[in-house]
Amino acid sequence: MGPLTGLPAAEAARRLREEGPNSIPSAKRAGIAQVALEVLREPMLLLLCAAAALYLLIGDRAEALILAASIVVVVAIGVGQRAKTERALEALRDLSSPRALVVRDGAQQRIAGAEVVRGDVLILSEGDRVAADARLLAANDLAADESLLTGESLPVEKSLSGAERAAMVFSGTLVVRGHGYAEVLATGARSELGRIGRMLGEIQPEKTSLEIQTRRVVRLVAAFAVALSALVAVLYVALRGGWVDGVLAGLTLAMAILPEEFPVVLTVFLALGAWRIARSDVLTRRMPAIEMLGAATVLCVDKTGTLTENRMAVKEVFGGDAREVLAHAALASELAPFDPMENAILAATALRAPEAAEWRRTWRLDQDYSLSAHFLAVCHAWLDAGGRAVVAVKGAPEAVVAACRMPEGEAQALLDEARRGAERGMRVLGVAAARWPGAAWPEDPREFPFRWLGFVGLADPLRPAVPGAVAECRRAGIRVVMITGDHGGTALAIAREAGISTEGGFLTGAELESLTEAELAGAVRRVDVFARVLPQQKLRLVGALKAAGEVVAMTGDGVNDAPALGAAHIGIAMGGRGTDVAREAASLVLLRDEFEAIVETVRLGRRIYDNLRNAMGYLLAVHVPIAGVSFLPIVLGGPIVLYPVHVVFLEFVIDPACSVVFEAESGESEAMQRPPRDPHEPLFSAAMLAGSVGLGAAALLAVVLVYGWALLAGLGEDEMRALTFAAIVIGNLALIFANRSRSRPVFATLRRPNPVLWWITLAALAALACAVYLPPVAAVFRFAPLGTAEAGLAVAAGLAGLLWSEGRKRMAARREARAGPGR
Repeated sequence: MGPLTGLPAAEAARRLREEGPNSIPSAKRAGIAQVALEVLREPMLLLLCAAAALYLLIGDRAEALILAASIVVVVAIGVGQRAKTERALEALRDLSSPRALVVRDGAQQRIAGAEVVRGDVLILSEGDRVAADARLLAANDLAADESLLTGESLPVEKSLSGAERAAMVFSGTLVVRGHGYAEVLATGARSELGRIGRMLGEIQPEKTSLEIQTRRVVRLVAAFAVALSALVAVLYVALRGGWVDGVLAGLTLAMAILPEEFPVVLTVFLALGAWRIARSDVLTRRMPAIEMLGAATVLCVDKTGTLTENRMAVKEVFGGDAREVLAHAALASELAPFDPMENAILAATALRAPEAAEWRRTWRLDQDYSLSAHFLAVCHAWLDAGGRAVVAVKGAPEAVVAACRMPEGEAQALLDEARRGAERGMRVLGVAAARWPGAAWPEDPREFPFRWLGFVGLADPLRPAVPGAVAECRRAGIRVVMITGDHGGTALAIAREAGISTEGGFLTGAELESLTEAELAGAVRRVDVFARVLPQQKLRLVGALKAAGEVVAMTGDGVNDAPALGAAHIGIAMGGRGTDVAREAASLVLLRDEFEAIVETVRLGRRIYDNLRNAMGYLLAVHVPIAGVSFLPIVLGGPIVLYPVHVVFLEFVIDPACSVVFEAESGESEAMQRPPRDPHEPLFSAAMLAGSVGLGAAALLAVVLVYGWALLAGLGEDEMRALTFAAIVIGNLALIFANRSRSRPVFATLRRPNPVLWWITLAALAALACAVYLPPVAAVFRFAPLGTAEAGLAVAAGLAGLLWSEGRKRMAARREARAGPGR
């Protein structure tokens, strides 16, 4: 090849103006105020604003401030979610714009990657990040790590005489060996990296089922609260007169029913859940994805860097003396290698054949035969300390076997052995050695009288904890699917080692392209290993799984994984070795690249969902006695029990109970022994609503009986109010204990530690005692002190709801036992 002059500087400047910089274009970003207004238009946020305004109207500024703070938190979360995709594109843009060495006006220049234009000549050397998609003009032993784009862990050999892709280098990939020149064909959004960026930008985050269900229930309950409050106000005025007291009664009932805790609880649970998950070194980027973890039915994993360590290692030495094979494989490696396979060989040699390191240090490398299309092996000729020639060669088994000139049957047996090694998931290299008595080195390394030594089998090793984690996923009813850019044979070998099902064999990306949507739907149900898959094919696979009704969690670490990570219900990026693009696109990021952290995250997700469901059940139950006692006296003509100050007192118990108390629950021990919850199962199912309302109705009945007894016994109004209110508070606390578990009896849950629960219980009882027995406080609440008998009656009535709960759980347990394990 003659001298390269490259583009003239003036022409490069013109192309930069006309075609734009070598970076991924970003959409116009909405301002924070605009995004915040869009989030505030959500019905859930409008309801929170209305609740805050209601508390301001009745003069309760503290509660209004609490709700206002909740509004700020929810808006901040929404703004953060919107910014996530934009940050992912920014990370991709940074990756696609490294520094570049180019030839312009016949001279070498190092310029910003963003200034590279179509037609530039790139100079590529080991360790360079390729700035743009380019066609090779010259290459010497060139290899590139394209795992960011393809997921394949092995370097890809580059040559002008190879296939079309082999004669190309791509933006964002890394040169791991050799050097060369390449002419830029595509920059920015027109490169392969840019196309991935466009796919990523088109993906819109979905609302989770919990968000949708909570919004629906909040709307229904809010509408009911408004209608019933208006009815109470009208009834009060009609039956008793006095519109001020009527409005006060209506406001009290609205406060008793208004479900402002629902969105607050959702926010608190997800925020505290993100904090708990962060303690396990998992960063939450999209908090609503936490509740989806418990419903995950399929976990799509990338092989390289997720199941494996994303590094080459010598897995096996076979077919000869291991010490001799490794020593000569090291002699056939570069002096300062960049190739991951050569680094792996040197690492293994240092442990098993340390004398080879001394040879490489003291002997002289006199002749270097590089890998070529004619001889797929690396050959080094050394002069030892005595001046004798020692020749070592390593490379493709067929090339090294042929160079040894052995009988055909013996050669075929060795090639069969190499094939079996490849089927075990290894990259197999043949190793041979020779002595050379001649005065001059031959032109062709195949002229050496090579003696066969054996094979070195290399592989990207499986992470040690992966088989156990995969087994736990299987016990939890989660199907693990491998989606990789690597060879099918390698993928199957790793899948078998990891414990992933290989009964369905594997499908390649090319085979997927030929499938119709119906055929693809069948394939994703029976096949668990997908190999040679391109980014757009990964995205299609995730879409097919979602269309089949699966809740999809997707793990990955490369740029090629980013679109699928964004499209999955739960995108999980590997944080240590993962790219910025993958981390920004994912919902969760593993700060430690350990596969078992995924399983721990799923376990936490199930715990969070269970506790959230229990908290929501408690909220539904606890509002029944409060609303009932606010409503029934007006209808029955009895004295009013609850005023706004009483409801505010109850909120001091309800708010921390439904948030921090239930969130702090350790969860059920069998959470990972049951299948994922049905993704279509509503949080507020008919059974849950019936159970919660029934539990609340039992507590209400007990309180109403106490109220009726107080009237019949002729207690004063203040004493009657104190007795009834005490029964409500005790009943409230009893409902907390009853809702700690949907299946376990209360006495079993008492052994489960939850310090927050006991602090809240003691604080509520102490506050109740102050309200009843301290005269200045009792005056505010319109209470009179209770005697021992009345206090005991309040406790008994408050605990009545527990009896109903325990009976329901025992009946459910008996039904389950009769149904048997195969129900």
